[in-house]
Amino acid sequence: MEFNIEIGDGVSAAVDYIRNNFQDGLDGIATVIEWVADGTFIALDIMPWWLLTALLVVLSLWRVGWKFSLFTLGAMLLVVGMGLWEETVNTLALVLTATFIALVVGIPIGIAMSRNDTLETLVRPILDLMQTLPPFVYLIPAAMFFGLGKVPGTIATIVFAMPPVVRLTNLGIRQVSEENVEAGLAFGCTDWQLLSKVQFPLALPTIMAGVNQTIMLALSMVVIASMIGAGGLGNTVLTGIQRLDVGLGFEGGLGVVVLAILLDRITQSFGHGATGGLFSFLKSVFATGSRAEGHSGTRDEAKEASPAHGRNG
Repeated sequence: MEFNIEIGDGVSAAVDYIRNNFQDGLDGIATVIEWVADGTFIALDIMPWWLLTALLVVLSLWRVGWKFSLFTLGAMLLVVGMGLWEETVNTLALVLTATFIALVVGIPIGIAMSRNDTLETLVRPILDLMQTLPPFVYLIPAAMFFGLGKVPGTIATIVFAMPPVVRLTNLGIRQVSEENVEAGLAFGCTDWQLLSKVQFPLALPTIMAGVNQTIMLALSMVVIASMIGAGGLGNTVLTGIQRLDVGLGFEGGLGVVVLAILLDRITQSFGHGATGGLFSFLKSVFATGSRAEGHSGTRDEAKEASPAHGRNG
């Protein structure tokens, strides 16, 4: 006796039904994502490599410190020297687009979960499932509904990278102490004011940790998304694998690693504050000068007030 469960036929029928009845909605989603992705790429690609490099170096100097700014300069020169500037810009545009949309969708979901225990109970298993599935699985529905190209690659990256920011937004707001919430209510805060002026600012370090993880997951999806036409550095790595070209694959992978380090350190600084940046350095210099001037003035005043100085006068 043969026992078969035809799950594949049911899935195919469901996909056909969605494509036949909701194609306009799918096209609208694809149009919006394509518009955002193309706009981000054009904004980055229109700048010459030296200008974008200078902006990243200044940002690194401001947020992290002068040592990391030197690393940023060397990393960008390395990418240009390997001839992978266009691919790097393409990958950066994909990551920024996917991260932006994931944050726009994920942060409100996390806020809603923090304010509703029932919603958290319903959404948490979905997040668990999303983080359990292998990354390759996300390519299947993206390719089925949106074909091949940059849009399905971006959509797969969005879905794959979204869970951390949802979880940590929910966690960060729930960890705000009751004393702070009660203080806000005592001053007459509305629900929106309590969220925007008390809970969200106090939860920001935790939320930024979620943003950081979302960016890292988006970068980890770059190579996989290139299998359905996302392009960028992932396509360079994939081409190296297909041709058994170790050097080409290594160069593409090195570009991904460099981009990951830059985005990781810079986004971490927004969660913890710029402790070693340019402004902190200048502040310490001016503070040191002020202390030295204050000590000098104090010594002069003490000298003038001393008895020996009075007798000499």
